[in-house]
Formats: sequence, C-alpha cells, structure tokens
Amino acid sequence: MAKIINGKKLAEGIKGKVVKEILGLNHNQTCPQDRPNLAIVLVGERPDSKLYVDLKEKEAVKVGIDTHVYRCDESVSEEEILQTMDYLNNDETIDAILVQLPLPKKFNTDKIIKAIDPAKDVDGFHPDNLKVLTSTCNHQHVMPPVFEVVLEILQNIKFDLKNKKVCLVINSDIFGRGLAEVLRCRGAEVEAAHCDDPDLAKKTVRADVLVTVVGKPKFISADMIKEGAVVIDVGITKEGDKVYGDVDFFQAQEKAGFITPVPGGVGPMTIAMLFKNTLVLYKRRRGK
Repeated sequence: MAKIINGKKLAEGIKGKVVKEILGLNHNQTCPQDRPNLAIVLVGERPDSKLYVDLKEKEAVKVGIDTHVYRCDESVSEEEILQTMDYLNNDETIDAILVQLPLPKKFNTDKIIKAIDPAKDVDGFHPDNLKVLTSTCNHQHVMPPVFEVVLEILQNIKFDLKNKKVCLVINSDIFGRGLAEVLRCRGAEVEAAHCDDPDLAKKTVRADVLVTVVGKPKFISADMIKEGAVVIDVGITKEGDKVYGDVDFFQAQEKAGFITPVPGGVGPMTIAMLFKNTLVLYKRRRGK
C-alpha cells in the first residue's frame, strides 16, 4: 500500500515561510501595506481553470499577497489580451503576472506568454526564462511552480534521483522539455512520453518516478505503474462537483510506493510555490 503524500500539509509549510518573510520585509517600515502584487489573467469558462483561480485568490489573502484578477470572455480578441499584457508589464504596482493555462484553442498561447515581461513571469514559461532553465543546472532563479513541487515532493520523501528512471506523461512539449532538464540536472534518466504514445504503458511501467500532467480522468491504471514507484499526479479534471486526477488513485495506491492524491496533492503545493515565486519577483523589483 502506497504512502500518500499530503500536499496540503507541505503547502502549509511553504506558505508559512512566505508569510514570515513578507512580515519581516515590512517590519518597522513606513509603508507596512507594501505587499507583493500578483496579476492573474483568466480567459474563458473552463471549470478547472476557474477552480484554480478562485483558490489562488482565496489563499493569497492568507499569505499577504494582493491579487488582481482579469476575467475575460472567450470572445475576447487576442489583441485585447496582448494589450492587457502590455498594461500589466508597465504597471509598477504589479510584481508578477500569471496567465491561467490552458487558454482556449483559438489563441496563440506561445505568443501571449512571450508578451509577458520576463521579470514578471511568475510561471517561468517565457522563452527567455525557459532558455535559462534548460541551458544551466544552476537553478537559483524562478522556475515553473509545478517543477518546484516535483522537487519538493522528492526531497520530502528523501528520494535520490541519481540514476533513477523518470517518465513524464505529457501533452505539452514545453512542460516536458523543461521538467526533463531540471530532473536530468539532478542525475535522473528522464523519458517524456505523449499521452497518445502507442508504447506509453511500456515506458511508464519502467519508471521509478512517474509524473503525469494530461488532464484525463483515471488515464493511468495500476498496470502502467512499476511496483513501488513514486507517482506524482499533476493532472486535474473537474466533472460536476467532483475533481479527478490522471491516475486511477484507488488502484494505483495498491502498487505505488508513494502517491499524490487529487485533490489534496500537487494542487495546493503549486499554489504555494506560485506565492513563493511572487515573493521572489517582488523582492527583486523592490530591491529587498
């Protein structure tokens, strides 16, 4: 039976450090209301995206970060979104910008992400930031929150990546390439596989660590998992009032060594890491 990784508990620890640092930065200052400011752009009506944005707004208040949410109908033009990016880039009160992904298919996601000022790119997906991420193993800069979550989970369970096999089940080359490089820098043998790969099960069952970010409920069955593997489920799908991960959790926990639940696993930790990154960008911009 797998040990369940309590993402909520780990997230509380991360957020606690953020709160402490924000309070410390503003202690005895003339403007104690000076707080990190995060802008979130939400386009369309995807239930999972709306869920995540609502959670980010709610949790940000608790850690001392001000959020500014720009909700746009799917009918909005790409030019209007780009104008919003330009406005936020030039708004001195905004320290960090997040575009909630995925965007509706009619939009050029790469173009919109590229329009974010790299210095305000809290998600770390701007091409300039990804280039730094994939070209060096000195990862002292802001990296995508999900990447940080994967590393935090493995560190928490004291899992040494050196010479271990990792399989990333993805639907985005950008995500897969960046995380693969981060893990290779820590000694892992990494293989990224698309969710429609005909040999997917052969690849996943060899992995000591399986990370899946697809967005298909119960897509990963127990027979696709290596005995004793670490399973990190990043995928999330909302159907009605229920939320599902990519992994068939109740089957998989009988076979895995460690596993993240959905909800309560990667999700809360990703939000906590987002706040951590917002604080880092705030400090850089304010010279603190």
